[in-house]
Amino acid sequence: MSGKNLVIVESPAKAHTIARYLGGGYTVKASMGHLRDLPKSKLGVDIDKGFEPHYQAIKGRENLIDELRTAAERSDRVYLATDPDREGEAISWHLKELLNLPDDRACRVTFNEITKNTVLQSMKSPRQIDMNLVDSQQARRILDRIVGYQLSPLLWRKVRRGLSAGRVQSVVTRMVVDRENEIRSFIPREYWSLDVTFNAPGGAKFTAKYFGEGGKKAELESEEQTDAIIEDVKKGPVTVSAMKKGEKSRNPSPPFTTSTMQQEASRKLGMTTRRTMAVAQQLYEGIEITGKGAVGLITYMRTDSLRISQEALNAAAAFIKGKYGAEFSPAKPRAFKNSSSAQDAHEAVRPTDVALEPDSIKGDLTADQYKLYRLIWSRFIASQMAKAVYSTASIDAKCLSHVFRANHQSLVFPGFLAVYDDQKDDPAENTAPPLPDLEEGCVLTAGDTVKEQHFTQPPPRYMEASLVKAMEENGVGRPSTYAATIATIQDREYVEKNGKTLQPTPLGEVVTKLLEEKFSDIVDVEFTANMEKSLDGIESGRSDWRGILGDFYNGFSSSLEKAEEELKDTRIKVPDVESDEVCDICGRKMVIKTGRFGRFLACPGFPECKFTKPIVVEMPGRCPVCSGRILKKTSKKGYTYYGCEKNPSCSFMTWDVPTREDCPVCGHTMFKKPGKGHKKAYCINEQCSNFTPEEKRGGYRKRAAAQSGKTTGSENTTAEETAAATDGQPAKKKAAKKTPAKTVSGKTAAKKSPARPSKTDNE
Repeated sequence: MSGKNLVIVESPAKAHTIARYLGGGYTVKASMGHLRDLPKSKLGVDIDKGFEPHYQAIKGRENLIDELRTAAERSDRVYLATDPDREGEAISWHLKELLNLPDDRACRVTFNEITKNTVLQSMKSPRQIDMNLVDSQQARRILDRIVGYQLSPLLWRKVRRGLSAGRVQSVVTRMVVDRENEIRSFIPREYWSLDVTFNAPGGAKFTAKYFGEGGKKAELESEEQTDAIIEDVKKGPVTVSAMKKGEKSRNPSPPFTTSTMQQEASRKLGMTTRRTMAVAQQLYEGIEITGKGAVGLITYMRTDSLRISQEALNAAAAFIKGKYGAEFSPAKPRAFKNSSSAQDAHEAVRPTDVALEPDSIKGDLTADQYKLYRLIWSRFIASQMAKAVYSTASIDAKCLSHVFRANHQSLVFPGFLAVYDDQKDDPAENTAPPLPDLEEGCVLTAGDTVKEQHFTQPPPRYMEASLVKAMEENGVGRPSTYAATIATIQDREYVEKNGKTLQPTPLGEVVTKLLEEKFSDIVDVEFTANMEKSLDGIESGRSDWRGILGDFYNGFSSSLEKAEEELKDTRIKVPDVESDEVCDICGRKMVIKTGRFGRFLACPGFPECKFTKPIVVEMPGRCPVCSGRILKKTSKKGYTYYGCEKNPSCSFMTWDVPTREDCPVCGHTMFKKPGKGHKKAYCINEQCSNFTPEEKRGGYRKRAAAQSGKTTGSENTTAEETAAATDGQPAKKKAAKKTPAKTVSGKTAAKKSPARPSKTDNE
């Protein structure tokens, strides 16, 4: 023993931050996520022996395990400081088993926020590993493995090779399919709106909307009905039947949970759920702040709770009074009620130090880190501020039984709106003119009328944010799996993103229909939500995890046997999607097909016509060699590149992205480096005085890469997220040698492979 203590966390960034707080008496190392898991090549669960899992060390992590084992042997105590959720609890348990740690040397500690005070206090109160949390996670892992590894092969045989099914992903796919079916079956209904400008004595005027009949709200259903009301109003008389003035207030929204953070980041910042969680992980684990070192900027970001610690409430109140004034701070701190299904394991997502205003540390953050931190900071501060107050006025104008209503409100006291408005992306005051001060019984005359025809709209397609909200409302999945599940159904090509909306692919609809017919429980929203509650019951110690699995498997295995028998001689065809491209040989409209190497265009006349070609996207700009169109293509190894449409007669190709900008000197199309974020465009014409050599064209910001966890992969993603994204299917067999798609001339799309490819696609 060395007299030192070992602390094990998941990621290097987190290790760096915690090591700085603990000082020289501790060695802090990172496990890089899970080190032990079920095998990829087989089920790994002995169903006949009470669903006993067979864990094994993850391939490629042997050296890291040896390093941690050696460090543990040289330490007096080992603190297992993985994330404060059941996934983190499971990782700590696996570490304890792998490192052969006795109970008296294995100390479990958790940090809701990675700040010096919280870390030091938590280290003083270690506990034993909570096996209820571990068993809950084991049950979830085994359940997902059984569904994925026993149901996916059926899809391979009956639909298409390489498909997967999952306990949560299949339900979420069904939700998207069901919404699409609602849209298809929707029958629009006609209705009309009517605005009338009324003139009052003394020259005052205001515009009111048709409200209803006899004081009850009603809807105009036809133009004839609307025209009849216009005639009545013009004939008169019209009088003011009610004039009301008052005041109303608006309370702030609560601080973020995982779900609401993902929704607002999507709506306000345009971030995907996966990107939001990756950036939030960076903010939680620690960022190098000038003059402060590594600082964890937010609390743990996987939570469904709205609870806030008293210490944080006091700090927020003091900050608000000091910066905005005492009138902006309510008499007592605001408390928000959790939903009935919330686990309430952690606080809401909030800044760890309200004094670290976003603009004061902007220079230490990447663009995405700054935007998300500002959103979290603003939402939390606003949640503890005074309500906004509006003055309101309304006028009811009556003609016969027709009632028209005009409303106006103006902001009297901004309250929390001084910091954050959750209803608008760009808050603006009501610019409509205020209503005139009229007495009841005042006679009005009708002026201009504006009638407009409308049709009811179908429910909108899900966006990532609204799908997260629907998952939360229906109890499908948990905060740690929302982002990964949505990413998975897109990666599996069950759902595709069209602009910002999600819609099912023909493949997704075919698979969903099959699962609905043969495995109704698997894709049933209510069944899945009840299963989540059962898993929560294991966590609280109310249920036995083996019993929960047994109850599920009895029905599942029977359905599987029945489906195998009923589909014995069946092969389900996925409908082809017609494209706008025309076959170069026979002139038919080509269809989009999916092979083992991705999507391509094929002639529907197969086997008579076997013509195929790759799917290409036209890019802005012109070929610098022949001025032809530039097309986006994919190489044999899956890398995105850009080449001339006249290939092979024109050999131009590049990994750089063409832009809409032209060089101001030579007029040639300018290019930029691939990747997210702003990239400066440059000229690639070597004969131009504005030419930018390769070494000066820029690339990824080193600081951004360093702060993203200093590694790639699962260290910034929980194993539960990784499992949701990658498990639920058998390991794929090694693919055969790829046959490149052919162009018209029969030659491959790319003539050579450049030395510096990039898989990032940013347009």
